[in-house]
Amino acid sequence: MAVPTHPQTSLIDIDVLERARGWSAETGNGLKEEISINLGGENMRVTCDHDRACGKGLFCDRHFGLCVALRHEGQFCRKDSQCVRGLGCMFGRCQQIIPGGREGSRCQQDEDCSPSMCCARHHGEMICKRKIPAGERCFIPEGGLAFSINQQCPCDEGLVCSSKTPLREKEFVYSHSSDWKCTAPSE
Repeated sequence: MAVPTHPQTSLIDIDVLERARGWSAETGNGLKEEISINLGGENMRVTCDHDRACGKGLFCDRHFGLCVALRHEGQFCRKDSQCVRGLGCMFGRCQQIIPGGREGSRCQQDEDCSPSMCCARHHGEMICKRKIPAGERCFIPEGGLAFSINQQCPCDEGLVCSSKTPLREKEFVYSHSSDWKCTAPSE
């Protein structure tokens, strides 16, 4: 039996193979395994260069150029399209999608979040985070790797980030034991 291919890409046509052999990607365990098709006693790897070449229940792992089963909750991923329906790729794993505006949901700007939240980076992903309440530590370094990967929201409405320690003439050095906290503005 000749291996069916896509006329424009010379890729194995997964839909034709499914019908010919009764094979289904839905029976896969969702682990990162390449899909192999047994044709006439010979296993064939399904190669690809885009998701459409793989068929239902599969995506194209472009790094290896192979069709693999969609990922389930908790499994590693690089983008949403690698996860089964209803899951999104957040922080490198497939997980339930949090509805917009809620804490932990994706955002692009503060207006995408509830009023008591802001849109800030967490492990590089822009998500809705709660603003800092009164009495909580609030100092944010001006830059650096920690700031660019994990950002903090500003203090809650009506609060400011301040220190009880008087300002000094020497340069400020931030430490985790600093006393910068969200407080009501002093008048």
